[in-house]
Amino acid sequence: MRALTRIRHYASAFRQAKRNRSDLPGWLLRRPLIGIAVAVYETMLIFSNRLDPKLKELAELKVAGLINCEFCLDIGSALGRSAGLTEQQIADLPRYRTSTAYSELERLVLTFAEAMTATPAIGLDEPRAALRAHLSKAQLAELAAAIAWENQRARINQGLGVRPTGMGEGGVCALPERPAQ
Repeated sequence: MRALTRIRHYASAFRQAKRNRSDLPGWLLRRPLIGIAVAVYETMLIFSNRLDPKLKELAELKVAGLINCEFCLDIGSALGRSAGLTEQQIADLPRYRTSTAYSELERLVLTFAEAMTATPAIGLDEPRAALRAHLSKAQLAELAAAIAWENQRARINQGLGVRPTGMGEGGVCALPERPAQ
């Protein structure tokens, strides 16, 4: 059921796209094997649903902000709202450590996403151990895969100049942020 709900959320977000709709498909059509690989991985992440989709969307949105991918922030804000993120949670991403908008688990997810996105990816032992108190190994594996994939997605979109489409318009949209020092 979660997978079908997520598919509906993706379809709804893409229907809201107002401009630059062909940026990403245009690039992926140039290398069909890469496009197929992207589609397969995206599909597998959607159907891997032991982890609450809200946590996945929260982590992915944090990564998008750290990498400064405007397309990812656009779609991620729309998908995050669909998954149940509040406007306060989306707006407070840069200051999640002090915001009252997040639960302890959500803060741990954001800390883990931040650590995995840092280059080099160090300091993962503590957040991973803390997450294990809340998540099964399968859920943690799913979270790590979603964070790693968002890093890939955001970086390829940045590299190719994929522009935002307006999917997140009409609500609070996450903003780019500077990585923690």
